[in-house]
Amino acid sequence: MKAIHGIQMIGTQRSGSNLLRVILDQSPDIVSPHPAHILVNFRPLLGLYGELSYPENYNRLVSDVVDYVNANPVPWEDVVFNKRQIVERSTSNSLFEINKLIYEIAAESKNAAMWCCKSMNNVYFSSELESHGSIKKYIYLYRDGRDVAASFKKAIVGEKHIYSLARQWKQDQEECFRLRDSIPADRFFSLNYEELIIDPEKTVKRLCDFLDITFTINMLQYYTSQTSKVTAASGEMWKNLEKPIMTDNTGNYLKSFEKNDLDIFELVAGDTLAKLGYPLHVSSPDKELISADNIEFYKTENIRLKKQSQLDAKENDLEKRKPQEQLLKEIKERVLA
Repeated sequence: MKAIHGIQMIGTQRSGSNLLRVILDQSPDIVSPHPAHILVNFRPLLGLYGELSYPENYNRLVSDVVDYVNANPVPWEDVVFNKRQIVERSTSNSLFEINKLIYEIAAESKNAAMWCCKSMNNVYFSSELESHGSIKKYIYLYRDGRDVAASFKKAIVGEKHIYSLARQWKQDQEECFRLRDSIPADRFFSLNYEELIIDPEKTVKRLCDFLDITFTINMLQYYTSQTSKVTAASGEMWKNLEKPIMTDNTGNYLKSFEKNDLDIFELVAGDTLAKLGYPLHVSSPDKELISADNIEFYKTENIRLKKQSQLDAKENDLEKRKPQEQLLKEIKERVLA
C-alpha cells in the first residue's frame, strides 16, 4: 500500500476554508471532504470510554466515530467505512489513529496520495498530532478578522457578540503562530484569503508547489463539481460554493458593523491584525469599552445572541445537524448510564 500523507488546514472558520477545501478536492492527488470535526467532538469524551488499550473500549470508540462521520451534514462521497478494518489497521489505540485512518480510507476511495482535513480548530491538538505523526504539512488560511466576525454574525455556528468574536479570532491566530514557530518552515504554508480571491490562479499554483502536486485549471472551476453542489445544498453557510470566486468579498465589516463593533474588535485584536498586515481604522479607541463590567455584559449578550441565532436559523440547516447532535447525546447518556 502506497504511503498517504495528511494535510491539516488551520485558522478560523468563515475565512474561505470551504472554498479552499473544494478547490483542493478537484485535484486527483487530494481528497478533502467536508470535515466531521472528529477530534474537536470526541477528544473531550475520551474519558467516558475508559482505557483504550482494552479492545472493547477501542472498538466502541471506532464504531461511534464511524457512525458520527456517516451522519455528517455533508456526506462523504463514495466512501465506505469498515469498522473492523479500521481496528485491524490501527497501529495504536488512539483517537488520533482513528482520525488518520478515516481520512486515509477516504483518500484510498479516490486513489489519492494525500488527504486534507478542514477541521481548523485541530490547531489546538497540534502537539498530539505531531506526536502521532499524522500530519505532513499545514495550511494556515487567514482572513481579516473583522470580516470573519461579520460573517460569523450571520452564521448558524460560532460566537455572536463582537467581543467574543474578536477574542476567539485572536486566540486562533496566535495558536497558529505558535505552531508555525515550532516546526520546519517547509511544513507550514500561510495563505491569505484576500490574495486568494484577488488572484486565485497565482495563489493556488503557489499552494500546489508547496504540496508538490500539479495545478489544473479544473481546481478553479470547483463550483461545477458535485462536491460543491452537495455542500451548497446542505446549509445556508455554504451556498456560495456553487458560484465562481467572489473577487470583491472583502471589507464587508465596514457596512455591517454596528455601534462600537469596530472599536471593540481593534481594542481586543488590533495587535494581531497588525501582525498579519491589516490596517487599523480606529486611532484612539475608548478603552472603557473593554472594562471588566462591559466584558461581563458582552459575555451575557453573546449567550443570548447565540440562542437567538438558533431560533432564527432555517429549519433545513437545523435538521441537517440533528443526526450528529443526537448521536453525541446518545453516546454521553449511554456511557454515563
